[in-house]
Amino acid sequence: MAEYDNLCKILAEKHPRDFIRWLLHQEPRQIKILKTELSIEPIRADSVTFLQTENRILHLEFQTTVKSKTPIGLRMLDYYVRLTRQYQVPVTQVMIFLQPTSDEIAFTTEYVSEVTTHRYQVIRMWEQDSVLFLNNLGLLPLAPLTRTDSAPALLSQVATEIAKIPDIETRQNTATYTEILAGLKFEQDLILQLLREETMQESVIYQYILQKGEQNGEQKEALQFCLLLLDERFGEIDASIIERLQVLNKESLEALGRAILKFSSLSDLVTWLNQQEV
Repeated sequence: MAEYDNLCKILAEKHPRDFIRWLLHQEPRQIKILKTELSIEPIRADSVTFLQTENRILHLEFQTTVKSKTPIGLRMLDYYVRLTRQYQVPVTQVMIFLQPTSDEIAFTTEYVSEVTTHRYQVIRMWEQDSVLFLNNLGLLPLAPLTRTDSAPALLSQVATEIAKIPDIETRQNTATYTEILAGLKFEQDLILQLLREETMQESVIYQYILQKGEQNGEQKEALQFCLLLLDERFGEIDASIIERLQVLNKESLEALGRAILKFSSLSDLVTWLNQQEV
């Protein structure tokens, strides 16, 4: 489920100040998003983010699963060595697990070999207090993943905070991010009931689908999801592309939804569509 991890990467790079306040407990004067040339084989993670403050690098990784081709601890050690060698500043490393699990990997904070011990931080989102996330725009989409005794109550709080965002585009984008991540934890019907009804109705794409969509319920839902993601990532989508999406079946639309967060441009979408039509 790399698309969820990569969405969190997008959030961290769009709102680095909120993530630094949360994880480093400091108010940075300057923030630089470092390029990810360090993400090279054989140790590589698509969902890695490097944020540099005045005197420290914050290395973030997001995980929806405990499975990893390269052991997580070894990957953290490898990045630590590369970052320290290249930038010569202290490095804080945080592995953030998004989806509840009892696997010991999510509770392990060090890599131990015969001659080396390397420590890093681990955050389990399901243990986090929701208050911090509800009160910070950049962290708000993560709020549904935090600790709660009542899913409806938490999602209602999230919806209330989203509705307070004054800028329409920002509100729509935040609602989209939040809905996607909430899907890691809650049933889609509950998400639709508590999040989508109010926050999505202003979307131009949403209105387009209501007016033009002739698909059955599930296919229409999948199309809406894809159009929202595309609208957020690339802005207004040409009508000719929308027409090509409308003829895709539910399974193809679901596959597209998983692929969109990996696209770097609309040309990637066109290439993907061409492959489906071969």
